[in-house]
Amino acid sequence: MPTQKSSNDRSYSRFNRIGRVLAASALLTGSLLGGAHADDNKELNFGIISTESSQNLRAVWDPFLAAMSERTGMKINAFFAPDYAGIIQGMRFDKVDLAWYGNKSAMEAVDRAGGEIFAQTVASSGASGYYSLLVAHKDSPIGSVDDMLKNASNLTFANGDPNSTSGYLVPGYYVFAKNKVDANKIFKRSLNGSHEVNALSVANKQVDVGTFNNESMERLELTAPEKAAQLKVIWTSPLIPADPMVWRKNLPEATKADIREFFMTYGDKPGEMDVLADLQWAKFRASDDDQLLPIRQLELFKKRSEVANNAKLDESDKQAQLKELDAQLAALEQRMAELQQKPAAATAG
Repeated sequence: MPTQKSSNDRSYSRFNRIGRVLAASALLTGSLLGGAHADDNKELNFGIISTESSQNLRAVWDPFLAAMSERTGMKINAFFAPDYAGIIQGMRFDKVDLAWYGNKSAMEAVDRAGGEIFAQTVASSGASGYYSLLVAHKDSPIGSVDDMLKNASNLTFANGDPNSTSGYLVPGYYVFAKNKVDANKIFKRSLNGSHEVNALSVANKQVDVGTFNNESMERLELTAPEKAAQLKVIWTSPLIPADPMVWRKNLPEATKADIREFFMTYGDKPGEMDVLADLQWAKFRASDDDQLLPIRQLELFKKRSEVANNAKLDESDKQAQLKELDAQLAALEQRMAELQQKPAAATAG
């Protein structure tokens, strides 16, 4: 889903799966880590991924956060992070209490930062997920992935934040890994940016092709229709599960209960569906960490492709790594099969 601004020379934190080291982000070096943690559960620090400018996001989030404060009796401090890693790092050090993530960044939060999924967003249309896109300028001769790959050495590519699902992981597998190419090597120039930055860069002909997603496209059609009109979609991914909401597992159970009650009932009162509509959502649904299983599977497939195609890797090392990845994939498939059987068993009972 939505992604944060980054650059090729920006490094990523140790816990990042991609193995880069993040230079101190604005979120962490600013008021979040420097300020006091929410004391005695009277305050909650809410991390929000900045898919577009904080000013635009704040306008649509403020009514929701105000309602959350009123219903839970806690002050809600909103932090619009410049990148996913900032929110993950904040949660890791108990400075972010709950957050809206994409699936890839939620996986990092669950694995590295003591996070736990408790709810899932639902698109205002009722859709259970969204789609990653590749976009080019409407006047560009590039009209497909094949066109892009054939001309890559002459093109500038705007990739997403490495912690983004739709901006990085999904196209990274379906577009690049499956075609046995590296997005960081095949283009004349490759850079990383947020969904909004990537789309505007393409619209302004500053880059040739960029990652995006359909929800951000719909948002851009509202906030900057003249820019959206300059874009054409050259690739659409398979369905991606809708974004999760994640809290710190070590929050007090009473606090979790208050948060869960708010999320599961928000939309029941007059006017609340309008607030959700501005966020491009319908009512939330309950969820848990199993939501990440398809994303984990996707990342393992991507890793397996990279290992299998690595000509520099010693053959014995390659086979050992492939064996381990295959075992992890088998375990995921078994878990997913178990979950698929649960509804059938409940119906039969």
